[in-house]
Amino acid sequence: MPQVYVSAALPKSANAALQKAGVDFDTYNGKGLITEDELQSHLANTEVLITALSTPVTAATLAKAPHLKLVANYGAGFNNIDVTAAKAQGVLVTNTPKVSTTSTAEVTLALMLAVLHRVTEGDRLMRGPGFSGWAPTFFLGHELAGKTVGIIGMGQIGQAVAKRVHAFDAKILYTQHHRLKREAEQALGATFTDQTTLLKQSDIVTLHLPLVPATHHLLNAQALATMKPSAYLINAARGPLIDETALLEQLTAHRLAGAALDVYEAEPHVSSGLKALDNVVLTPHIGNATVEARDAMAKIVTDNTLAVLNGKQPQYVVNG
Repeated sequence: MPQVYVSAALPKSANAALQKAGVDFDTYNGKGLITEDELQSHLANTEVLITALSTPVTAATLAKAPHLKLVANYGAGFNNIDVTAAKAQGVLVTNTPKVSTTSTAEVTLALMLAVLHRVTEGDRLMRGPGFSGWAPTFFLGHELAGKTVGIIGMGQIGQAVAKRVHAFDAKILYTQHHRLKREAEQALGATFTDQTTLLKQSDIVTLHLPLVPATHHLLNAQALATMKPSAYLINAARGPLIDETALLEQLTAHRLAGAALDVYEAEPHVSSGLKALDNVVLTPHIGNATVEARDAMAKIVTDNTLAVLNGKQPQYVVNG
């Protein structure tokens, strides 16, 4: 049996690195996502499990892997893995941080511009009945310049978004547990505030923080009701940060101007209510879906795999 099992097809660069190192590995190539039963059937002798972010690794699954040393998660997040159970079993869990920053920041800006300028709505119009011609009040959107953008979570991705938003001449508010140094705030043109003030004052709110128990439904019905009726909500972080039912209620009641989402509460399921709204932009979790980012992620998981197989410490351990 292979020393390494891969729960989803990875970029060719990952396979090439493992093959070059002489690693015995097997990859799931079935239709759709791997099932828990299928995953467990490959773990009896596996030492390293490389998982996609879409692969749940439960305590029950870990129990089927008595020789497991590492779960190398192919993704910046790791909420798909029971990290507590892994630690109790002596299994390290790693992720692929940092390399997704540029791509996710760019996608966040794309979502902002798409919903403000009604880009996808216009695309649907032109693929259907089309339009009769330019008119002074036809299909009006909004400029990002001069707006107040509220960033919840000012880590690497949040700061990368702020840098790009600042270039659009927008005002930036941000909130997180730890305030940035004054020099960083000045460089980004960002002002620190509390979450309630940010929600009340922002024309656009964008989320850039991890999903942990304390952030689940961070934007619930009460928080969403704090936002301006003219405001837009952007999420390219984690779906369950938002109470999607409450968001849909706000949007359908016209208490929010629109939303642009790359992630979903019950992913990959997307509410039919959200699909029906013209003022909502929906993308299929493409925050880091670039060749550059995915190859960099592949390098991290293969480097960590080879490190563990050679008795060395991997990078980016999240349960150490």
